[in-house]
Amino acid sequence: MHYDNGGDLLVAVLRELDIDTVFGIVSVHNLPLVEAVDRALRFVPVRHEATAVNAADAYGRARGGIGCALTSTGTGAGNAAGSLIEALSAGTAVLHVTGQVEHRYLGGGRGYIHETKDQLGMLAAVSAHAATVDSAADAGRILRRAARAARTTPGGPASVEWPIDLQYAAQTDPPTEPPAPTAPTPVPVPDQLCAAAAQLSSARRPLIWAGGGAAGARTVLAELLAATGAGLLTSNSGRGTVPEDHPQVIGNFATTPPARALLADADLLLTVGTHFRSNETADYELELPAAHLQIDLDAAALGRVYPTRHPLHGDATDVLAALLPHAAPAEPAWTDRVGAVRDQVRAALRDAIGPHAALCDALRAVLPRTAVVARDVTIASSSWGNRLLELYDPRDNVFPRGGGIGQGLGMGIGAALARPQDPTVVIAGDGGLAVHLGELLTLAQERPRLTLLVFNDGGYGVLRNMQDAHRARRSGVDLATADFARLAAACGLPYRRIAAAEHAAPVLAEAVGSAGPVLVEVDLAALGPMKRPFTPPVNVPGQ
Repeated sequence: MHYDNGGDLLVAVLRELDIDTVFGIVSVHNLPLVEAVDRALRFVPVRHEATAVNAADAYGRARGGIGCALTSTGTGAGNAAGSLIEALSAGTAVLHVTGQVEHRYLGGGRGYIHETKDQLGMLAAVSAHAATVDSAADAGRILRRAARAARTTPGGPASVEWPIDLQYAAQTDPPTEPPAPTAPTPVPVPDQLCAAAAQLSSARRPLIWAGGGAAGARTVLAELLAATGAGLLTSNSGRGTVPEDHPQVIGNFATTPPARALLADADLLLTVGTHFRSNETADYELELPAAHLQIDLDAAALGRVYPTRHPLHGDATDVLAALLPHAAPAEPAWTDRVGAVRDQVRAALRDAIGPHAALCDALRAVLPRTAVVARDVTIASSSWGNRLLELYDPRDNVFPRGGGIGQGLGMGIGAALARPQDPTVVIAGDGGLAVHLGELLTLAQERPRLTLLVFNDGGYGVLRNMQDAHRARRSGVDLATADFARLAAACGLPYRRIAAAEHAAPVLAEAVGSAGPVLVEVDLAALGPMKRPFTPPVNVPGQ
């Protein structure tokens, strides 16, 4: 095939990838790409390159596929680096295409506009794959290879830098090369699989822990729960793998006292695709049963954090299907206890968050089961949004897995445009929203069906609570905050305010029922404090 320029070739590749919406910022060093995407697909002009990657990342997550971000070279590519780190941490598929100076000047150090030292090295450090387009005849092959790399376990962003003269050049795209032979899907060592099956068949007090790697094994995991009567713990990434209204789903509560007691009494723990992040294991102090069977497609993950009696290297669906015929029912009292713990941990959290419980209940009541819930790093998310607010599908569960603040709105925009038929809710704090406040203009311009819940406490509430608990004074946590009513009006966004628990249901029903974006401010000073101030699950030396 022949194309007039690189932009037309990029559009052809994006169509192959089933990408209809691209996020980015136009520049003299990506103009042919942006113009072609804007003609043929949908180009969303975000206000910061980091948001372009966050939105593309969430677009892929919400659809169960891959997203695309376009940025400029030099500073533009550098601005994207933090969000590439998020996608790398999450193992999510993003095709990041960035400009580059004319190829004859690459590495010349002349100070050519937008030039930076070793851009490819920078991209390689924050991406799962990085490459340079070095000729107009190779661009298609390089783009497709990058997309394959982004979608190959363990996954992550793939960055391609494209010199501007080669973008403008006519493109020769030879017939798509046959895909390189893929490595066979790993299969557990037979002896380990047999031993694991025997252990499962004899377990009478089993627990299962699902991480993000279990998302593709939803059906067989639900069948295993039914066959065993086991309780299901999850990481934050594993939420929704089995719908959280299932009576055996305890959820993202592993470090709570009742769940710890359950782990202590379990005679088997089967973990599926979870990497035991520090904040979900009390900095690795959480104790697991000695009888630990671990399934993971990433061999390096097996036994890396916790010892495993039977490491099962393979695809979660295949391995669970092999174990399922050996499942035996748990003691009836054990399954009853699982249900009791499920209720207990939720009741304790509901009590701890005080007036926030009304927000959580109202939000779940007005959202359909297929809504996307995007969460920035803020108290509302970290306390109840990541645990108590029920989720039913892993594609609805969008949050920064690397823990970086300020990414929630960009992720919400990407998810909302990926699934325009479903409402999206973004839970953000005033401090996190300020990181990318300009994206309110993107929200106003694109007008997705998105409700932005801004929890306003005048600063960084999580760190403020830490300092109030352990320090004599505050540092860096109290911030000037916008008048959100006037800010929304300036951006042309509808505005609503929640200042009391009884406001939650009517305000959220109106906002979520809207066909477009709505900014809802939660005035935390008026709403009142949680019963127990939330502090993050991190260790502070000496405390």
